[in-house]
Amino acid sequence: MKVMRLADTSQPTQLVEASLPQPQPGPGEVLVRVAAAGIIRTELQWYPTTHTRTGEKRANAVLAHEFSGTVASVGEGVTDFTVGQTVFGMNDWFEEGALAEYCLTLATSIAPAPATLSLIEAATVPISALTAWQGLFHRGHLHPGDRVLIHGGAGGVGLFAVQIAHLYGAHVISTASPRNFDFIRRLGADEIIDSRATPFEQAITQPVEIVFDTVGGDTFLRSLPLLSPGRHAVTITADNEATEDPRIKEAFFIVEPNQRQLMEIAALIDTSKLKTYVDAIVPFSDATQAYTGSLPDRRGHGKIVVAVEPGVR
Repeated sequence: MKVMRLADTSQPTQLVEASLPQPQPGPGEVLVRVAAAGIIRTELQWYPTTHTRTGEKRANAVLAHEFSGTVASVGEGVTDFTVGQTVFGMNDWFEEGALAEYCLTLATSIAPAPATLSLIEAATVPISALTAWQGLFHRGHLHPGDRVLIHGGAGGVGLFAVQIAHLYGAHVISTASPRNFDFIRRLGADEIIDSRATPFEQAITQPVEIVFDTVGGDTFLRSLPLLSPGRHAVTITADNEATEDPRIKEAFFIVEPNQRQLMEIAALIDTSKLKTYVDAIVPFSDATQAYTGSLPDRRGHGKIVVAVEPGVR
């Protein structure tokens, strides 16, 4: 099968086309023929990109761990999926990713794709929407009426966090740049702060029940004094992964695959309660551009997607 993998060069974002044996699914696994892959540019900084599960150095990784596509074959014990079925989901960070004609994943890490989305659109959802869902519900313990501060509401994860928090009855406050104000209002934000013009901690005059940080830097620590006693802060930024600060370690989390949650998210999309956005579509052969950001035609919101299957829409 054809793949786009990291090259052995001094340029960390250089991807090259290569040929690898097509994998075969083991017990509990599904082989997916990849149609499209969602891109997270910070994946280049992640530990599993440069190391194996046991800690050895890893080279030539195949990136992108969220995807849409069709089931090519299933392993022993898999009864939830049939060959040819359209699916979306993610696979393990240490596995070869979805910048390939085929990728392996566990059956429990995928779900039927939303019927109302194209395959390109479906590839933008799994990691971003699951991160927002798990951050708000499992880490933040979201309740109706909560005041939720979301840093970076126009980003790939933030746009889902704003929508989900609004949908479940929260009062949503988002930081953003002015060019994204109208977009974030449409997502459901009740208050928007231009954090470049005014320090957000000065603009927020009442405590919040959840802080959801997708920005990084000192944003998270500056947010902690705003929290109501006993409530929760969450951060997902890669620059916080190796921290020794106990406040950040407690709040940092990495999304986990969850089939049931993917199905709930798909239902919200198919009933028009949740929307996704495609920032740009990149051909498979130009996948390097998805990580360098050197794309001429970007729509300004949502996720960059690599079209792995020729002609996919």
